[in-house]
Amino acid sequence: MAPVTEYTLMRSPRARRVRVSVESDGAVRVTLPRRAPLRAADEAVRELAPWIERRRRALARAAAEVARTPGTVPYLGAELELVPEPGRTRVHRRGDALLVPATGTTEALERWYRRAARAEFARRLDAATARAGTTYTKLTIRGQRTRWASCSAGGAMSFNWRLLLAPEPVLDYVVEHEVCHLEVMDHSPAFWGLLESRVPDWRDHARWLRRYGSTLAI
Repeated sequence: MAPVTEYTLMRSPRARRVRVSVESDGAVRVTLPRRAPLRAADEAVRELAPWIERRRRALARAAAEVARTPGTVPYLGAELELVPEPGRTRVHRRGDALLVPATGTTEALERWYRRAARAEFARRLDAATARAGTTYTKLTIRGQRTRWASCSAGGAMSFNWRLLLAPEPVLDYVVEHEVCHLEVMDHSPAFWGLLESRVPDWRDHARWLRRYGSTLAI
C-alpha cells in the first residue's frame, strides 16, 4: 500500500463529512467531523491522492504565472516595495513603498491590509449601492480561507481583505456581485442578468479568481 501524503488534521463540530483541501503552499489539510475515526483521514487522503497531486501542480502553475518581484507585495494590480525599518511596529505606506517592521513583518502587513481593506471596500460599496439605489447595513472585513465575500438577507456585507492582492477590476467585480445580492439573494437567472448589466465582463474576473485566488497571500 502506498504511503499516505502528509497532512494537517483538524476536527470541526460543524463538519458533516471528511473534507480534504490543498493550501496555496501545497500543504494538505483534512477536516474531520467530531466523531469520525482518525483512520477516515488517512483513507480520504489516500483515495484523493491523484487529485491532491493535480491540485498541487495547478497551484504551482498559477503561482508561476503571477510571480511577483522579490521584496514586494501586490496591491490592486500594483507592486509595493517592502522597506524594513528597525524599531518600527506599524506598517506605513509612502508612495509605492511600505515601511514595515524588521521583524514580525507578515503579521504587521496583514493588519495594514485589513485597515486598507475597510477603507477601500467602504468607498466602493457606498458608490455601488448609490448607483443601484440600495443600501447595506454593516461592513465586516474577514480573512476566510475559501470565501471572498458574502451578503446576508439583512444587508450585512463581508469581504476578504486578501482581495486587495488582486487586480482592481477583480475587487470591483466582487463588490458589484454582492451589491446585486441586495436585490436578488440567490444565484438565479435574474441575479446573473442583473450582474451582467452592471459588469458585462464579470466572467473574466470570476475566472481570474478561480485560477489565481490561491496566490492571494502575503
